Amino acid sequence: DHRTFPAELCNNDKNNNLYPEGITIYPEENLEHLIRKFGATSCALAYSDLAYDTVQSLAARVNAAGCTFIQLPPKLTQLVSSKPVIAVCATRTGTGKSQTTRFICEELRRQGKRIAVVRHPMPYDQVLLRQRCQRYEALSDLDKYDCTIEEREEYELHIEEGNLLFAGVDYEMILRQAEQEAEVVIWDGGNNDFCFFKPDLQICVADALRPAHEEHFYPGEINARLADMVLINKVNSLTERHKAHEQAERLRALVGENVPVVFGNSVVTPEGRDQETGELLTEEESRAMVYGKRVLVIDDGPTLTHGGMAFGAGYVLAAQLEASEFVDPRKIAQGSLVGVFEKFPHLQRVLPAMGYGEQQTLDLEATVAAAECDCVVIGTPIDLGKVLKLDKPWVRARYRLQVVTEHTRQFMQTLDSVFERFANR
Repeated sequence: DHRTFPAELCNNDKNNNLYPEGITIYPEENLEHLIRKFGATSCALAYSDLAYDTVQSLAARVNAAGCTFIQLPPKLTQLVSSKPVIAVCATRTGTGKSQTTRFICEELRRQGKRIAVVRHPMPYDQVLLRQRCQRYEALSDLDKYDCTIEEREEYELHIEEGNLLFAGVDYEMILRQAEQEAEVVIWDGGNNDFCFFKPDLQICVADALRPAHEEHFYPGEINARLADMVLINKVNSLTERHKAHEQAERLRALVGENVPVVFGNSVVTPEGRDQETGELLTEEESRAMVYGKRVLVIDDGPTLTHGGMAFGAGYVLAAQLEASEFVDPRKIAQGSLVGVFEKFPHLQRVLPAMGYGEQQTLDLEATVAAAECDCVVIGTPIDLGKVLKLDKPWVRARYRLQVVTEHTRQFMQTLDSVFERFANR
């Protein structure tokens, strides 16, 4: 898309001005051509949530072109902070990292700690320098930085809950600013990527609905192997609880017997609003908007697409509230969403909230407008009703982490250990 990584971020003052014009960003499809054009001798993989067969396919392409294929370990890339760092990473996209991060933030604020959350990069701006270091404290900052739906999904709930949030592309600058304002820095990971900072405590979130994925996706297995604690989330969505214990046993083979593996529930509740006044409805009134109704479900885009899930929190809520019928979004998809359903054929009963730019947002609006339904159930982290022009009643699926009772003490003890770990660096 003809973008450039800015010269200002290339450390030209330390590398004898190697990149005075910045670094051009090319599409992956040109990989072999670029290796030949530039005479490259090594090629480093630098993105996440890839199945192992995809990683090996990339390695084969690179090797066949005469180049060394490199996977850089976190130890060689992480920045060191002057403050305690808690990293929340995952085995896959959509496991519940952000709800886990918010749970941790709430506990640390209860202890009187000043916290700063640093979000994994979402570099969608055509001019990346505009995203160098972004600070979010009020909801108006989302408009200030012209955030896409995808960015709002990750940022809005943190802001609502009073968490100071940083994001952007210059992680040295971001970390140093966060250190000035907080006693504890919390990394809220994206996809299943590494933490960009050296953590004092790393928590890896696994998904009870995608058991064994921690052994088949890059770099999720690395996150699990580096974890100081593993949280298996969404245990309450299992029909057979023993499957969580079986997953825990498999995970212990990766992480070792001394690393605690705890269980969490992703608790989903409805939140509806009066369509005329905007006033919040009671939970009972919100439930009535879905019960026995024909619904269109919109769920989190990344979770459904490269995360590989067939449904998200919106579908869970609609089923829980006994919706009578689910609209098939494939039959009403508009614009770019037609291609999304072709690329991800496992999606049949939910509409992914694709919002990487203005046109996708318009296509999402048009698809909702084409649906014949009584209610739209929104399972994205943000209230899409504030971003899209919806012509139908909607109910939002709110979800939060609940650590199971028998594992709460272990979770809290491990969380509190971050300060001793920091002191003993």
